[in-house]
This record gives sequence, structure tokens and C-alpha cells, in this order.
Amino acid sequence: MAEDDDVLLESRIAARAGVPVENVRSVFAGYGLPLVSPPARSRTLRLHRLRIAGERAGTVHPGPFDTEMRFSEGLTGLVASNLRGKTSVLELVTWCLRGSPREPTGVRHWLRELDLDVVVAGKPMGFRLDLADEEISSAVVLSGPDIAALESARTPDRVREIVPVLRASGSESYSEQVQALMMDRLDLHPLVNSFQQTGTQTHGWPVYFGAVYLPAGRDKALLGDVVTGGLPGRLLQVFLDLPAAAALTRVKTASDVLTAKRKARLAADKTARDQRTGERKKIKDDLAKAKEQLALLTSAEPGEQETLTELAARAVQLARGIADAQDAWEELMQAHRRARVQRQHDAKLVNDVTESATARLLFHGLDPKACPRCDQPIAGDRRRQERDSHACAVCARPVHGDDDTPQEVLDEARQRLEESTADEKAAKKALETAEAGLARLTAELDLAQAQLRRAEFAVQVPARVRAQEDVLRLEGALSVFPELPPLPDDPIEAEALKVLKAGTRILEGDHQAASESLFADVNREIADLGRRFGIDSLESVKINRAAHLDVTKGGDRPKPFGEQSPGERLRLRIAVVIALLRVGAAHNVSTHPGLLLIDSPKAEEVQDLDIRRLLGELSELAAHNHLQVLITTRDFELAHDVLPEQNVIEAPEGKPLW
Repeated sequence: MAEDDDVLLESRIAARAGVPVENVRSVFAGYGLPLVSPPARSRTLRLHRLRIAGERAGTVHPGPFDTEMRFSEGLTGLVASNLRGKTSVLELVTWCLRGSPREPTGVRHWLRELDLDVVVAGKPMGFRLDLADEEISSAVVLSGPDIAALESARTPDRVREIVPVLRASGSESYSEQVQALMMDRLDLHPLVNSFQQTGTQTHGWPVYFGAVYLPAGRDKALLGDVVTGGLPGRLLQVFLDLPAAAALTRVKTASDVLTAKRKARLAADKTARDQRTGERKKIKDDLAKAKEQLALLTSAEPGEQETLTELAARAVQLARGIADAQDAWEELMQAHRRARVQRQHDAKLVNDVTESATARLLFHGLDPKACPRCDQPIAGDRRRQERDSHACAVCARPVHGDDDTPQEVLDEARQRLEESTADEKAAKKALETAEAGLARLTAELDLAQAQLRRAEFAVQVPARVRAQEDVLRLEGALSVFPELPPLPDDPIEAEALKVLKAGTRILEGDHQAASESLFADVNREIADLGRRFGIDSLESVKINRAAHLDVTKGGDRPKPFGEQSPGERLRLRIAVVIALLRVGAAHNVSTHPGLLLIDSPKAEEVQDLDIRRLLGELSELAAHNHLQVLITTRDFELAHDVLPEQNVIEAPEGKPLW
């Protein structure tokens, strides 16, 4: 990116965020983020020579060995029978270049020395590993004037200008140093992504190497061997050298992490304030209860001289009096009810004798409520019949006689009513007097019980002291638990977040615009290569920045890469790498290292014709596209049919490759 472009980027971010340009620079510097994206250097990676020395144990060709293999440009085939060291060659190359093996291999305990000569971004380098007990005992990586000078050197030689680039005394140290060395020499940046919205994960050279050593066809990743974290898309963007791809990733990750931390801090603040509010409420409630208890303990009147025994005896006496008064009241209540019933009966009788001669004739007779023989109640209709038809309510016979003294009967009935009315009033007055006495005794008992409680509390001095201490303690707790104020906003953090978000938006726009033409070219190249590799029904593909590949075949709807067959996935992975190299060359950008390691591609195929077509096309494309491919196969005839002799490294039938 030119200097003017850098200034423009700063100004655009500042304008979008509404802050001075100096503040943008300060934020980016504070987070270690680049505002400058220089053109990527060459990333070419070429194998030249591998030497494996040690002593083979067991019964299959035991004894010492010291084998050297040289690798040509283009497609090279490692050919041997099964279990004769083909895959282990790829793993040993991986151990040297990656810093650690991709998978454990059962032959490591045979090894004593491991040498690999390569050219990394145009610089000759020699990896020299001394091994013991399946681990690195010492290692050195050498740099020399040319690849030929390194072949005979296992140690530094100042005279021949062979100097050490790194030294390691163990496997862990070697792995860490090699990863840092390769990232630097191939001009690669760590791939950073947010992790659980609270931190970041950083991925280095081993993830990049997944795009060199292709996974098996059944794996889901299109590029690399790790699907999570959006890493296939990150690799694609880096290998297309999209403008600000690394910067965008880092700026967006910093923005995401800062946003997540800010949200977490605000959430924690709200939780703390809610918790403090709850604590204060509990203290206040406890304080109110403590004050109430203290007031109760200190409310005894100073003039009270009665002892607890006297107060208790008085309370018992009052309780007994109340029980007796209650019994008397209940008896008076029953008497009042009986008087009222009698008064009501006499009032009815006055009415009956006034209106009915029959009633007057029966006035002095019995007034049974039930039959004297069977005790059945006399029904109301019998009463009405007696009044209306002059028939006895008991025997139903007509009532005869002379009504000679009607006035005397009436006067006597009224006299009875007056007497029963007077009796009811007397009973009511007695009941009211009893109720008043019962209420008075109840009030006296309540007062005596209150005095008894106050007296009991008054003599409980320790309890009163404890109550006072509780009040003081709770008042003190309330004073040291004040309401928490809202969390003040950090203006520096807020501005940093604005700048990072503005930078993310602008870089995403630049990234999108730059990727449109590149991805259109990549799509065309992948489709063309896929057909050349044997996917005859392939019509088109569409890849996006996340390395999601949709494949359209035979007029069917587009289907994702993961739904293709294992053989088609292998073809498409190879097609993607070659497409990156072709498009990179056309657009003059740095791209994939141009080295592919493929283990047993025939294992992913169904028909021999398919693998012959794939390897034939791949051999031709590798020779013309600055691509070095190393494959393994047990098919001797296949290797010699599709590859030139100098590109075949083979072991005799049944013999080990090294």
C-alpha cells in the first residue's frame, strides 16, 4: 500500500469515527495494529533433498540405513508397496518444515539423523535434526549461499558462508523456533480470531501448513485441515493477498474482544449494583426488626412495681374469671333466645285469637308441637287447616263449642305477650351486662399479659444489650454498604471502540471491493481445473471469502463442498491451490507456497481411469504453474505411465523406500 493510501486510510477512519487522525494512530499503535500493509514477499517453498539415516529394527529388512531422496520440480511420485515408508516420507518432511509431525509414525524410533534441504522464499535452507528415543536431541537450521553448498553440511561453516539460523536442544524448542522462522521467511501473519467473546486465539504456521499437506478427501475443510474459527476463509484471503486481509482480521478481532469486554464489564457492574441493592434491603429489614425488638425490651414503665410472680398470678386469676364469665354469658344467651322465642309465640297467639274463634276455643288447651303418640312433627298444613277449617291440628276432628268469652281470651293472650316481652327485655339486659363484664375482664387480661411481657423483657438485661448491639451493628453495616453509583464510561475505551469499529467497516469495504475481480477469476479457474481433473459434469463453482464453495453439476442445484464425493473433494482442493497460483501470477500478488503433499490420492478414487486423468493433468499443470507436488502411491505402473522417470522415486517391489 502506498504512503498516500496509508494517509487516506487514516483519514477515512478518522472521518468515520469522528476523531482526529492522531487519535486513530494512537489507538492502532496501542493495540499493535498495522495501518500499513506492504506488498507480501515471495512465499515459494521448494523441496530439494531429504536424507534419512538410522537403524531399522524388527524382522523386515533390519539393519542400518542412510537413504537420500532428491525431488524434482512438478509432480513427483513416491512409489512402494504398502507399509514400506511412503507416507512416513511425507511425515518426515512435515516434521522438518512444520516443526512437529502432523501424525505420529511408528518408524521414529529407527531414526538417528534427518536432513532436509529446501528453498524458502528464494533462500536456501538446510534442516538438520539429530534424533534419539523418537525425539529431537539437537537441531540446527542452516542458511547458505546456494542449495548445493548445503548438501554436504550438517554444521555451520563460516568459511563456506554456511551459518545457523536457529538452534534447538529438544523437540519443543525446535517446534516453536521453526514456526516463527517459517512465518517470518514466508511473510505470513498470525491468524487471530475471537474466542468465546472474551479473548483471542492465535494460529500460526501449523494452520498454514494444512494448505500444503492436503487432508484426506473425506475431510470437510476446503483449504487447510482446520474447519473451526473461520480458518479456511482466512487462509484463502491470505493466499490471495487481498488488500489489508491480515489487518482486517486483527482489527475486527480487537474490536470484537473490546466490545465483549465492555459488555461483560457493564453486565458485571449491573450485577454488582443489583447485589448491593439486595444486601442493603436485607440490612434495612433486619435493622427495622432489631429496632422494634429493642423498643419492646425498653418499653416497661418505671413505676411498675409488681413482680413477675404477682403479674403471672393476676393473669391466671383473670383468665379463670374470663372462663367463668364466658360460661355465664353463654347461659344468659340461651335464656335470652328462649325468651325471644316465647315472646314471638305469644305475639302470634294474640294475632290468632284476635282473628279466629277456633283459636279462642283452643286457647286454654294444649299446644303440642308433635303427635303425643308417634312424636311426628305436626305439619304446617295441619296448622293452617285448624285455623281455616276449624279442624284440630292433632286429630283433625272439627272443633265445636261456643265462643262466649272472646274478650277474656283476648285479654289473657295480651297479658301473656306483655309478660313474655318483659321477660325478653330482662334477659337481654342481663346478657348485655354479662358481655360488658366479659369485655372488661378480657381487657384487664390483655393489660396484665402486656405488663407481664414488659416485666419479663425488663429483667432480661443481656437480651436488651444484644438488641442494642444488633441495632448498632446493622446501622454500621448499612453505612459501609452505600448504594453503588453507575459505572462511569471510559472515554478512552469508548473512543478506541469507535475507531476500531470504523476501521473494521472501512477495511471490510476495501476488502470486498478488491476481492470481487479476484474471486471471479478464481471461480473460473477452479471450474476449468475441476473439469480437467475429471469432474466432467461440473458447470460452475462459486467460492466466497469464507472459503465456502458451492458446486453446480449437471444442471442440478448448487451443493456445498462437503456434499461432494471424497474423490471430487480431493480434485477441488488441488484445483483451488492451482487457481490461487494462476490468479496470483495474473494479478502479481503473493499467494500459496506452491508445494503440495498428497498421500495416496488413488485411495479416494473409484476407477483407475479417474486417477490417471487426475495425475496426468496435475503433472502438466504443475510443470507450467510453478507448483511442486509430492504424492504417494503403491501403483508402480500408474506412476511410470503418467510421470517422467526423473519424477519417480520408487522402491523395488516389497522393499522399503528408505
